Amino acid sequence: MNGSSQIRVLYDGECPLCSREIRFLERRDRGRGHLQFEDIADPSFDLDAYGLDASEAMARIHGVLPDGTVIEGVEVFRRAYAAVGLGWLMAPTRWPGLRRLADLAYRIFARNRLRWTGRASACDAGRCQVVTPLASNALEGESLGSGR
Repeated sequence: MNGSSQIRVLYDGECPLCSREIRFLERRDRGRGHLQFEDIADPSFDLDAYGLDASEAMARIHGVLPDGTVIEGVEVFRRAYAAVGLGWLMAPTRWPGLRRLADLAYRIFARNRLRWTGRASACDAGRCQVVTPLASNALEGESLGSGR
């Protein structure tokens, strides 16, 4: 993470709603580098770098703070919006009653986003799994001990 980055957002680039939100945040960042983005659907994405497994990564949005702490859910949006000067929009989601409601609403969205974005069959076909480079080598029949 570069020195000015406040959060690295791990998002599903195959999710149309997720990608739209990321493009919005990129525009708001205006090249300042306060936000970094990493697409978990990219075949080169390394789950192990963040201590996540494929189902965790696909289940909800994650963010990585400069100290390496991994956060998830609405807290990622709170931090990302604050990083681009829009923290006031998410501030009410910190209030006790609204916090619970925002967290619940996000959990419902996250649980249903594949179906709601027309990708319900993705998991049935195994396409919602994030494949780590190591796992993809094993799937291609390469020996893990080949020293490459």
